Amino acid sequence: MAQATFDPTDPSSIGIELSSEERLVQSTVRSFVADRVVPEVADWFERGVLPVELVPELGELGLLGMHLEGYGCAGTNAVSYGLACLELEAGDSGLRSFVSVQGSLAMFPIWRFGTEEQKQEWLPRMASGAVIGCFGLTEPDAGSDPGAMRTRARRDGGDWVLDGAKMWITNGGIADVAVVWAQTDEGIRGFIVPRGTKGFTTQDIHHKLSLRASVTSELAFDSCRLPGEAVLPGASGLKGPLACLSEARFGIIFGVMGAARTCFEAARTYALDRVQFGRPIGAFQLTQAKLADMAVELEKGLLLAMHLGRLKDAGRLRHEHVSVGKLNNVREALAIARTARTILGANGVTLEYPVLRHAANLEAVLTYEGTTEVHQLALGRALTGLDAFS
Repeated sequence: MAQATFDPTDPSSIGIELSSEERLVQSTVRSFVADRVVPEVADWFERGVLPVELVPELGELGLLGMHLEGYGCAGTNAVSYGLACLELEAGDSGLRSFVSVQGSLAMFPIWRFGTEEQKQEWLPRMASGAVIGCFGLTEPDAGSDPGAMRTRARRDGGDWVLDGAKMWITNGGIADVAVVWAQTDEGIRGFIVPRGTKGFTTQDIHHKLSLRASVTSELAFDSCRLPGEAVLPGASGLKGPLACLSEARFGIIFGVMGAARTCFEAARTYALDRVQFGRPIGAFQLTQAKLADMAVELEKGLLLAMHLGRLKDAGRLRHEHVSVGKLNNVREALAIARTARTILGANGVTLEYPVLRHAANLEAVLTYEGTTEVHQLALGRALTGLDAFS
């Protein structure tokens, strides 16, 4: 049998493990990112804008809520969803964040916990990109401890009245609808809050140094009156929002490997082209050592993501598994980006190359949807049976 050819862009030959459908999803999204994102993303990052004109195109490709069944959603398997996230984040974390929030944090709770009427009203339009959603959980004083949220909803006759604020909300300023979590006399509940509801306002957060090609906002609720049918009946307690976060974190596990791959490929190409001391810097031992270490960590992260994707497709993925993936892959992706920057030298700090843009984005990904420390403690609790959170 002839020995397989070594592919520097796939050192562990992970591609052979993909089905034809998974390869098609990955190649389709990669082509979209190459054509519609890569030529413009540095400018979007510098100007601090998200090109909302891409949203209907994402819908046409079936990327919004793609892992959900029915209601206009594509119904792909988990690995295909992960590979789409990988290719989106290979372009920019802001784009993958948009898709993650839309599908896993705004659509998923309606799909999982909503009534049939709520699903029919919102999900088809969200899948097409006609309606943008956001997820209101984090607050100014309640980030890693969502149980300490102060946003409250009280019953008033057949209505609910919502008061409070949410912070660091992706898509908040452009969202047509928000899924908001609040304390009630019945425990934490989720509510569907359309834009335009009296007492609901948003304010975008500016001067960010990370995720600049993304909209991040504060949500405010001042005696915001909602009808009784605004509540998500299937969710009560923190299990509801935490289930949504596990869905979104799964996409991150794949996504950050896309950012890491872009950084690795930029560094490898640069090392072959950049000549110093009479030869390409890729010919020097120290540069080769960096490239080898980056490739190994990239492949390990991809293999971990693939394994967790197969577990999810088999219905065996636990939140502890998600913590393993999020903790390892974001940490290693950031290390790869930083190492790639050293290979590019001064050129690495410009937007002419993608490396420092990805590194800056990954600084936000490192701490959102569960900081490193939160995932370490979640795993520590699982490993020891002892709870270090309280």
